[in-house]
Amino acid sequence: MLMNHTNQTEEDLFSCYSPSVVGYRYFAVLWGCAVTITGTVGNLLTILAFALDPRLRTRFNVLIINLAVADLLYCTILQPISVDSYLHLRWRSGQLWCNIFGLLLFLSNSVSIITLCLVAVSRYFLVAKRAVFERVFSDRGLVLLLISAWALGLASFGPLWHVYVFVPNVCTCSFHRTRGRPYTTILLFFYFFVGLGCVGAFYLLIYRRVKIASQALLRYRFSRRSSRKKPASSTQGTDDSGVESGMANTCSCEISSQADLARNTDEIACEKNSAKASNSLAANKSSPDIIPTSPLSTPAPATTVSSAHSATSGDDGEFKRVTRMCFTVFLCFVFCFVPFLLLNIADKHNRAPQVLHMFCANLTWLNSCINPMLYAVMNRQFRQAYHVLLTRAAAPFTCLWTRCSTLRS
Repeated sequence: MLMNHTNQTEEDLFSCYSPSVVGYRYFAVLWGCAVTITGTVGNLLTILAFALDPRLRTRFNVLIINLAVADLLYCTILQPISVDSYLHLRWRSGQLWCNIFGLLLFLSNSVSIITLCLVAVSRYFLVAKRAVFERVFSDRGLVLLLISAWALGLASFGPLWHVYVFVPNVCTCSFHRTRGRPYTTILLFFYFFVGLGCVGAFYLLIYRRVKIASQALLRYRFSRRSSRKKPASSTQGTDDSGVESGMANTCSCEISSQADLARNTDEIACEKNSAKASNSLAANKSSPDIIPTSPLSTPAPATTVSSAHSATSGDDGEFKRVTRMCFTVFLCFVFCFVPFLLLNIADKHNRAPQVLHMFCANLTWLNSCINPMLYAVMNRQFRQAYHVLLTRAAAPFTCLWTRCSTLRS
């Protein structure tokens, strides 16, 4: 009798069965399987593309790879366990795996948020403070930042080991709703509200910087037209990574045109005067695009001349496209997690239907598999690298199909 009572208690402890979710579980299982497959394949392709394509091995893309590793951890290890618990409407892996699952779940999410913060900060420093970017996001600095991201996530959620339990509402393991307070409340507020809020703030600052730089560039082009100068051609290549190659010119353009905003008017005036001086010396110059400057004037206009035209040739567009891709990744993360967070805040007494809790929890699964799709759609170099990898992977099957067709004919 005692043994039967113990088994029943354990059965109830790890069960999420309810008549209202019996039909929904099949939808959740299909959803979870799709996330497992697409997330595992997509994130593996991202890591392999970075390893095999030299064009993708840039400092900025190291952050993208760290995000892919965190997503791969979830899709490959944690998602199949979640699918199993939804299929049987109970947790079948025991308490130890429940603790491990809860720790890895929040470690993956925290590393993703920290990486999103690092991406936003790197984009801001790249456009506003190039020297700081070179120091902080150097090769050694990146290694320290990535190790710190994982260490911070582990140090944050490791102390909750004893409060990770099975939560029937979402049919998965998480920390106990009240047992870990107020520490859990502080952690969630810090990561999901302060962290994501900082990401949004940095992207707003980037938008303002780029807008000011665009306005300065328009004023510069207008001054060039008024001085009847021929635009210089640019041969600098562009790079989808947004850090190497053409981004150096883009950043120099944006920094020279907006880093010292108080002197923009003076710089444009200097450019006009320099343009007039170059008209008088055009006959003696081998290149009509070299603009002399006064010894008292700042060197920023000369830098702007070469970099501004580089920006118009595509570098500035590449930077904006990469930044837009990063911002889209951030928006998708927010879209996946905000409904779940809001529901848990609003429904303190668990009065909402269990299906609604499960659906909002299942929505967070998408975050781990959607990023490679965004890279493929919004980044040319990742798209090309994916295509090469998939072509190589399909080559043996293509040859086999060709041989079979030849033998049949």
